[in-house]
Order: sequence, then structure tokens, then C-alpha cells
Amino acid sequence: MADPVSVVGRSEAPPNPLAPSWLHVPDDANALVPGLWSRTTARTEGELVVGGVRAGELAQRFGTPLYVVDEQDARSRAVEVRQAFDRAFAEIGTAAKVYYAGKAFLSIEVARWMDAAGLYIDVCSGGELAVALAAGVDPERLGFHGNNKSLAEIDRAVEVGIGAIIIDSIQEIGRVAEAAARHGVRQSVRLRVNSGVHAHTHAFLATAHEDQKFGIALEHAVEAVAEIRSHASLAFRGLHCHIGSQIFGADGFAESAARLLTLHKQLLAGGEVPELNLGGGFGIAYTAADDPAPIEELARRIAETVAAGCEELDIPTPVIAFEPGRSIIGTAGLTLYTVGTTKDVPVVFEDDGETAIRRYVSVDGGMSDNARPALYEAEYSARIASRVSSAAPALVRVAGKHCESGDIVVNAEYLPGDVEPGDLLAVPATGAYCWPLSSNYNHIGRPPVVAVRDGEARVIVRGETIEDLLARDTGYRGAASAESASKERSHA
Repeated sequence: MADPVSVVGRSEAPPNPLAPSWLHVPDDANALVPGLWSRTTARTEGELVVGGVRAGELAQRFGTPLYVVDEQDARSRAVEVRQAFDRAFAEIGTAAKVYYAGKAFLSIEVARWMDAAGLYIDVCSGGELAVALAAGVDPERLGFHGNNKSLAEIDRAVEVGIGAIIIDSIQEIGRVAEAAARHGVRQSVRLRVNSGVHAHTHAFLATAHEDQKFGIALEHAVEAVAEIRSHASLAFRGLHCHIGSQIFGADGFAESAARLLTLHKQLLAGGEVPELNLGGGFGIAYTAADDPAPIEELARRIAETVAAGCEELDIPTPVIAFEPGRSIIGTAGLTLYTVGTTKDVPVVFEDDGETAIRRYVSVDGGMSDNARPALYEAEYSARIASRVSSAAPALVRVAGKHCESGDIVVNAEYLPGDVEPGDLLAVPATGAYCWPLSSNYNHIGRPPVVAVRDGEARVIVRGETIEDLLARDTGYRGAASAESASKERSHA
């Protein structure tokens, strides 16, 4: 039976001056901060357990680094998100469509979970489309994004009967129209526009600036929609906008919706506009300092804004679509690592000559399995997964094993001061964007992904071995062929 960690002493350690201002010394450096971990994650006899499976068992069976996805958590969040938007928009007399943003993390199993939860799925490449189709998802329940879809990707999407293609540029209109005409279908499309509203996050995440690669400026939208409507092979479904990522409140969505509804009314003069897609970007907690609004609150507030806007403009309320990804799969995942080395690094403050200690805890993964800290300066948390400790908290920086000084997994965290080689370390909230952004930097294979549920664990994405990496190198194949031919000659 899971139990809270309450057997260790409370912290009397003073804050380390190297710690960021938002990071506080915990009373208990073993305790799991609420909101950061999947719903089935707890400690049993001191050991971290997720989905009813002990961390030590997972590490022993599958090795580390290891992506772990709490299947029950992911499935339940998908249903809860859909129900929250269904309820909120039913109350204002319309319907909601919820697309799971596959870019957060997509595998055949995950696509099946989302489909079973009643979600549509958003893909943005031929590969993601292939995964969704392999999962048996009805193509009509798919949307295809991307600022530079290839002709082959467009043709394949139209061929399989995809539900909607999101037009991202003027040039793309003709390409989709031609593919649809060639296949003898009328393809539904949306037009991605930039509302001028953006999330106040890292610049690379704020994807609704006018000066960026996605979408069309609002002032060009009427012209673009007229071009879409001029093609008999295209059916215009409505506008699409995405204001950014890791958004904690509803204000940005409300402002963006208000601007889009004004344009929506203009477009109604030329024909039907049955839908409006407000995108995704709902945030999750990565640290104790993060406080995202509950999805029910976001859905209600956005619905109220849409209802008020439609009433003011005297237009029918369209079907409203959303594209959450991180908020469904992010907290459902964690990554397990094994500690390899620790070292204390003295840091001297130039202003007063005082010295503070930062402890580097190096693990067997890093930026190849979680690129977000290096890309976005993203913050994460960590806990020892294999045991609890009564040692006083110490400020640590969890580093990876790659040949980069910026290879940081967790920039700042307080862990028990006796963290040592061989400890298992768990980093929560890695279900979104970690596996999709993973790489083979330094010729390290991508870790497997394991789903856990009701005490059972199974691999849903196989990890890569050194043999896998070598198999793609034609020099290795040539060497193997040459060796084989040599052996054949020697036996002739």
C-alpha cells in the first residue's frame, strides 16, 4: 500500500544562495510535490511506484534511462479534457472538438488511447499520419498541420480521406486543391492565421507573433479565404490560430478568440464558416512554482468569451476546436535515470568573495532524451526514486553524460544530501516533447517507452541499441558484407 513520506526529519538546512528565487528548501526532500507527478505515482516502503510498478523493477527489466508513461493517467486526462470542453460549450449552445496534439508524444498505443477517449488527433508530418493510421484511427478524425507540407504528404493526406488540412500559406491552397481534384474529392481545410496574441513564454514557444513562420496575418485572411473558396475541390471549414505553449490562464485565449470572431463574421458574408479552432498550449506544472489553471476553468472562461463575442457580433456560435497535447500526456510521463557520479563544485561570488557549493549529479541520459532544458531553458524537478533519506537537503544540478556543458536535465533542485552513485533518479512531467525531441547525439540510443498500469509494464516503443545505430551506417554494412565475402572465399 502506498504511503506518504513522513518518516524523515524536517529540513533545517538554510537556502543555498545559488538556488533560483522560486526554489525553496523543502521540509522533506523525498516528498512528491502535488501536481508534478502522475496520479498513480506514490512511494511504497520508500520506493517510487507508478502504475503499481516499482521503480527498481522497471530499471532492472528495461534499463535506464527509461521513459515511463502512466497509462491510466493519460487515458483519464484525455477523457477529462474532452468532457470539460464538451460541457462548457454545450452550455453556450454549441459543440467542441478536441484534437490530441500528436507532436507532444505519438505512438500507435497512445493514438489508440486518445481515439478510445473520444478525441480527434492532430498530426503534422507524413510520419505522424502513418502512426495514426497504423493505430486504426479513422482518417476523418485527423487534422494535418505544418508550414511546409510536402506534395507527397498532401497527396497522402487527401488520398486517405483526412478530416481537415490546415492551410498555412497562400502557395499551399493550390497544392491542396490540385491533390483533391486529382483524387476526385472535396477536401475540408482550415486557414491558420496569426491573431497577434501570444503567450508570455520563451520566444521559441510564442508562435503567434506576426514575424514567425506559421500562418497568415489577419489582414491577408479574407483574400486567402476567397482563394480557397474559388476552388471547387476545397471546402472551407474555418480559421485556426495557436497563441503559444505552456499557457497557465485563459486571458490570451479570450483575447485571441475575440479578434478571430470579428474576422469570422466578415467571412460569413461569403459563405459558411462552421468552425473556429483556437489551438492548444495549455500548460502543466514542472516545478513547485508552477500553478496552471484547471482545464475545467479554462474551458468555462473561453466558452464565456466566445458566447459574449458571438452575441455582441450577432452571429451564430460556431463549433469550437482545441488541440491540447502537453496537458494530456505531459504529467502522465516520467523519466528514470541512474546516478553515475556526483561532485561538489565551489562557486565564488565576485561581489563579496563568499563561496557556495553546487552539487553536480550526473545521470546516464541527458539532452539526447530531454532537449527542452537546452532548447528553452525549461525547468524540471527530480526525486530519488529507489529510496528515502533523512539527510538534509542539498542544492543539486542534474547533468547528463553528453559532451556539452549545457547538457542539463534539472537546473536546480534540492535532493537529500547523501544522493550517491547507483541511486535511481526520477524526473516527473516528461511525457510531452521529450521522446519526440530525442536524438542520437554522441551515438546514444533513444530510450524505450514503457506503459505501466495496474501493476503491469509493457514496452510501447522499443529502445535503440548500438546495433540499431550501426545498422544505419553503410560503412558498417559494407564491412559486414566484406567480412562475409571473405569467409565465403576462405571456405571455397
